[in-house]
Amino acid sequence: MTPSNYYEFLQISPNAEADTIHRVYRFLATRFHPDNPETGDKDKFILLQKAYEVLSDPAQRAKYDKACEDGVHQPAPFSESVDFMDSLDGEVNRRLAVLALLYMRRRKDPDHPAVSLFEIEKRMGFPREYLEFTLWYLQRKLYVSRADNADFVLLAEGVDYVEAQRLQIPVLNKLLTPGTSFATNDVEAPASRTDTARGPIIVPIERRDRPDRRTRSDRRRQQLGKG
Repeated sequence: MTPSNYYEFLQISPNAEADTIHRVYRFLATRFHPDNPETGDKDKFILLQKAYEVLSDPAQRAKYDKACEDGVHQPAPFSESVDFMDSLDGEVNRRLAVLALLYMRRRKDPDHPAVSLFEIEKRMGFPREYLEFTLWYLQRKLYVSRADNADFVLLAEGVDYVEAQRLQIPVLNKLLTPGTSFATNDVEAPASRTDTARGPIIVPIERRDRPDRRTRSDRRRQQLGKG
């Protein structure tokens, strides 16, 4: 993990006070210590030690912050271009943005697909207090899972939903399209439903035998707006 992710790893703000850093360190040290039979993790414990060594020392922290500022491009938060506040549609958009973020991470690094709540909050540009219902819903739908370390990962049902609905929902397609402020270059362009290399796409929604005359907004409300 690069130094630019130490704050993310500790799930604290880059403006966190020294007391906060120390308190979080003690909590995570107990969790990740190799002697802990339930949540012990040697690699994370070593990383925790390094992160604390850097962030607890004012000189090292200042040098680290400068390196992050100079060398790491921070993408614009989703909230700059996506409406998350418009009643039901705003909640639906929050769900779509979380799914898009987790999908991009799983495609980019399948062996390490977890995304921390701090990173979700940062990329969304939205306080975590407004994400609690969103994340609860996605977990209950079995699109998303929360690991013991509180990180979130996209499950197979979530992958199916994203790939099946991408071309049907403009907001989702925008979030996943390379060249936008959201997606990264390692996310592929949407595949055709007849792309034999990828096989058929399974649509996790009800089968319709008659033409669907509802608006796209109505369909989104049914798909993501109801538990």
